[in-house]
Amino acid sequence: MMGCLNQQSEVNTRFSEPKDCTIKPFKGALACMVNSEIGAVLAVMRRNVRWGFRYAADDDHLEHPLIHSFKELRKSIFSWQHHWNKVDPLLYLRPFLDVIQSDETGAPITGVALSSVYKFLTLEIIDSAIMNVEKSLHQIVETVTSCRFEVTDPASEEVVLMKILQVLLACMKSKASANLSNHHVCNIVNTCFRLVHQASAKSELLQRIARHTMHELVRHIFSHLPNIDSKAHEFDQQSRLCADPEAGEKQHDNSCVSSESTGKSAPAAVPLNASDKRDETTHETTQKEEIACNRENPMMDPYGVPCMVEIFHFLCSLLNVMESIEIGSRSNPIAYDEDVPLFALGLVNSAIEVSGASSGNHPELLALIQKDLFHNLMRFGLSMSPLILSTVCSIVLNLYHHMRIKLKLQLEAFFSGVLLRIAQSKHGASYQQQEVAIETLVDFCRQPMFMPEMYANFDCDISCSDVFEDLANLLSKSSFPVNIPLSALNTLALDGLIAMMQGLAERISQDSFVSEQASIDLGEYRPFWAEICKDYSDPNHWVPFVRKMKLIKRKLLIGVDYFNRDPKKCMEFLQGMHLLPEKCDPRSVACFFRYMTGLDKNLIGDFLGSHEDFYIEVLQEFAGTFDFWDMNLDIALRIFLETFRLPGESQKIQRVLEAFAERYYEQSQNILADKDAALLLSYSITMLNTDQHNAQVKKKMTEEDFIHNNRRINGGNDLPREFLS
Repeated sequence: MMGCLNQQSEVNTRFSEPKDCTIKPFKGALACMVNSEIGAVLAVMRRNVRWGFRYAADDDHLEHPLIHSFKELRKSIFSWQHHWNKVDPLLYLRPFLDVIQSDETGAPITGVALSSVYKFLTLEIIDSAIMNVEKSLHQIVETVTSCRFEVTDPASEEVVLMKILQVLLACMKSKASANLSNHHVCNIVNTCFRLVHQASAKSELLQRIARHTMHELVRHIFSHLPNIDSKAHEFDQQSRLCADPEAGEKQHDNSCVSSESTGKSAPAAVPLNASDKRDETTHETTQKEEIACNRENPMMDPYGVPCMVEIFHFLCSLLNVMESIEIGSRSNPIAYDEDVPLFALGLVNSAIEVSGASSGNHPELLALIQKDLFHNLMRFGLSMSPLILSTVCSIVLNLYHHMRIKLKLQLEAFFSGVLLRIAQSKHGASYQQQEVAIETLVDFCRQPMFMPEMYANFDCDISCSDVFEDLANLLSKSSFPVNIPLSALNTLALDGLIAMMQGLAERISQDSFVSEQASIDLGEYRPFWAEICKDYSDPNHWVPFVRKMKLIKRKLLIGVDYFNRDPKKCMEFLQGMHLLPEKCDPRSVACFFRYMTGLDKNLIGDFLGSHEDFYIEVLQEFAGTFDFWDMNLDIALRIFLETFRLPGESQKIQRVLEAFAERYYEQSQNILADKDAALLLSYSITMLNTDQHNAQVKKKMTEEDFIHNNRRINGGNDLPREFLS
């Protein structure tokens, strides 16, 4: 019987449909699908006593507008004669969206309407080929993110919240999602994060679904980044998250030795310009709990870099929030610290995994990674939680793999300040933390070019620490137990040594093209800070160069040791090694103070503040090595004073701050009237810092006091309040 029915149905179809038309069955299926969803929403509405009783009459005037709109839609869907891609989706979406946005409907009704919209999105009824798709998607996002409904019971509320997450994720995964604007993508992420926060007081299932949705959103959004041309989506420099203007100009100073530099698969490591620490700005932390969705033109364009910068900044701000939270005496620091950071770090890791090296091609994202992200990675890397440390290490390994050429300073700081420190069990690191740190170091050693890159980048750079040497010493000492039983740490360290030796052996077997080098003679004096390699693509040029720089670094370190004990003996030694001219000039001494690490900062401050004519010239040359273009005065002053310790005598402080003010005013004349204004404000900031951090000062200076103290210092006029605040 069923076979006969099917056969009869097939015969009828052949007679009722034109043979050359293949779209009508699909049209009919879509119409039936929409009709089915209309029936589902109306059925749930009628189950409610209020809706069913009040609007049971046949008179249209007694019907509620929500029910009336569904009935009108039901009359129309089967009569549409156009192809579905020529029908405005808002015609059949509007009744469902009205239900979602209405505060008169309960959770069950809103949930069914959300399910209908979800169905339309996942079955690709709404795609890029249909008309008015952009407006339709925008309307869906705006409606769902502002969803309102009556809460009848907790379970129904959680179902609606889950469906909101489903619809928003479906919007992003839809083929038509390219039509979403930066603003709407930010709005989606904002809403999902609010639901994550809201779910913390609800069931475990909703919490997990909300967090999973956030991860899926971040992955999908940032997977779009490799397809975007960096020049086509530049941020307005006036926007909140514009990149540091120095980031692009000085990027060569933060470059890293990498086999990727040549664009070849050859195993030779090709060094780029050596980095220095002279212009590394101090990170200014910011706290923000939601993404600021800018409605200006860039944010209303199809989504791309601007919304990704906003989202990445938001993720970093989640980590910054932890700085302002104090842990109570009875709380468990590990349990307390883990939840929010782990969630934020997981999202950051998801973004980096899918975007890959593309993040480094966009100055705004790169600036966030170099400053905000690494500031937090360094901080959380030293937390007491091995789980957080493991997540941080995973992020750093991903960043090394994708962007190490642009993260030289950051990687050095992380290796020296986190991994090696924890692996050596400094500052009370637990056994579990040591194990995670050494596991991470071993993972790095297994990277094909890691050890040669560490040696060429850091050990042969006068401004960097000896990461290769420190790592080799650590693994050697940790591979064999001394007066203790054999442990997993010893085995891990031995694995690291084996990986290191294996990598070096493979390199030796492949790199037979570098000729034997004769002993290096430094010869006559040449400024060591100005040494450059003529050709980084040719091993016969850069290999001798890094060998020479390593020799120079060894001699300079001996000079540093002399300087910290007897500065006069240091100068004589460096002159004998042809690292300073026979007759010391202010420029060479200033550059030695500026670029050499390990010098006693108290001694440097005393020399720079000296009243002797020679050291006054040294101070001027020293200040001239800084670049303060487009930099706030407080940040510039902090960078300047990080290189030495300000002497205690008032006359020395005056000379030092005068040199700073003159240099700053030369490069930043936008607000300050003259160098005297820069000097007075520098003094005020120094006094404010002393006031805030001196325990003996009982009455701390307020913002109003600071502004009052700086009245009429700008050529007889007041500085803008926002500038001083």
